[in-house]
Amino acid sequence: MGNDERREAEAAATKISVDSTPGGERKSYNLPNFHQSVKLKYVKLGYHYMISHAMYLLLLPLLAITSANLSTVTAADLALLYDQLRFNLVSVVACSTLMVFLGTLYFMTRPRKIYLVDFACYKPGEAVMCSKELFMERSRQAETFTEENLGFQKKILERSGLGQKTYFPEALMRVPAEPSMAEARKEAEMVMFGAIDELLAKTGVKAKDIGILVVNCSLFNPTPSLSAMVVNRYKLRGNVLSYNLGGMGCSAGLISIDLAKQLLQVNPNSYALVVSMENITLNWYFGNNRSMLVSNCIFRMGGAAILLSNRPADRPRAKYQLIHTVRTHKGADDKSYGCVFQEEDNAKHVGVALSKDLMAVAGEALKTNITTLGPLVLPMSEQLLFLVTLVARKVFKMEIKPYIPDFKLAFEHFCIHAGGRAVLDELEKNLDLTQWHMEPSRMTLYRFGNTSSSSLWYELAYTEAKGRIRKGDRTWQIAFGSGFKCNSAVWKALRTVDPAKEKNPWMDEIHDFPVEVPRVVAIN
Repeated sequence: MGNDERREAEAAATKISVDSTPGGERKSYNLPNFHQSVKLKYVKLGYHYMISHAMYLLLLPLLAITSANLSTVTAADLALLYDQLRFNLVSVVACSTLMVFLGTLYFMTRPRKIYLVDFACYKPGEAVMCSKELFMERSRQAETFTEENLGFQKKILERSGLGQKTYFPEALMRVPAEPSMAEARKEAEMVMFGAIDELLAKTGVKAKDIGILVVNCSLFNPTPSLSAMVVNRYKLRGNVLSYNLGGMGCSAGLISIDLAKQLLQVNPNSYALVVSMENITLNWYFGNNRSMLVSNCIFRMGGAAILLSNRPADRPRAKYQLIHTVRTHKGADDKSYGCVFQEEDNAKHVGVALSKDLMAVAGEALKTNITTLGPLVLPMSEQLLFLVTLVARKVFKMEIKPYIPDFKLAFEHFCIHAGGRAVLDELEKNLDLTQWHMEPSRMTLYRFGNTSSSSLWYELAYTEAKGRIRKGDRTWQIAFGSGFKCNSAVWKALRTVDPAKEKNPWMDEIHDFPVEVPRVVAIN
């Protein structure tokens, strides 16, 4: 790569991380928001109700006719029917056998319901809290970064959306920094075991009852594996189905959920423990390639543990039911495959490079994912509007804007991976979400930074701490990751979550949120 191309890639990486929109500062218009117009609002809701309940409306006349006919049936008619069945024993037995067979087949082949009993997010202690000033001080004391790149990191931090109370590994807080395998294991144990201990205490489930274990961590994969560390620490049973997912990026948390779901379908009466985390100790970049320095500035320490169950007895106490998982993989395309790439720089320092194509690749992956998810979750009214505009544009060649379905009609809550301010800004704009919908993601980025695959669970914990989860509410979790992947999970709340009874990392400070995070212009 030539110097001009490298400078272009580095500038693009900077823009990916901190630019509020592709063109810089988000513009403000004085025109009214027609989606919030009272008249249009009720027209749209009425249309939505009519189309979504069309089948029920059509069945009403049929039900009325059937009821009228049944009202004319007399006792003599019933006696005649009984006599006919009594003298036709073969037909009765055959029909009964068929009904029993079909009922048995249905109950044996239908998918098992997957419940989220509870989850826990790890909150490190104040000893490893890292302000922006402390981060810059440690970066300067590392004596490996040029003055220009120290200034670059400072600008990244100022525009990143991160606050002053994120967490950094102890080994990297020392002077000089002491990254090592032993310190990386120490970080992994602190995060994983901290989350699992809290989860087991909250649910009362014994470690011996866990039959499935899935651990995901993208950049730290020691031997024995992280899943083996969990098995050893909690003395899980010998026939536990354990899996360790590595190198799958920030979307690996939902991949783990999907894997656990598939395993629970074929293992009745089981618990599945999912642990999502990232490890920073051995993955802090000590070079001067700006496309790799971005990761230093936004990734922070964190992790989550989730307990899933397919046991019907767990439904009354479970918080959520898993409704859908949708996975999209764009790895067959070379540009998508290489847009987030771990490699060595010219000085042989290992880091994760962000390509200038990242935002475009993420957009394509998102479009594919929501196109797949849409028919599963959107009301019929939205699907018809989308289909009509698609036919008008593709078949009749009409010059009209493509219709973007309103996902706010399908979900009450959105947990979007807190990968960076630019990603959140673009998704807010493209999905036409409000600040209220984006609040859990923005506050998670502000308070905890980018905790990789576990960020979705800090966001859901925020929503619970705010007392927003009501019985029947639907939550959409969506994450992006290297490869390039975009994955979604849809949850339905089985009960109203009372924040007064919750224990999560937000509870002792939730009254301080939300905070205002100023929007800024791009770095030139």
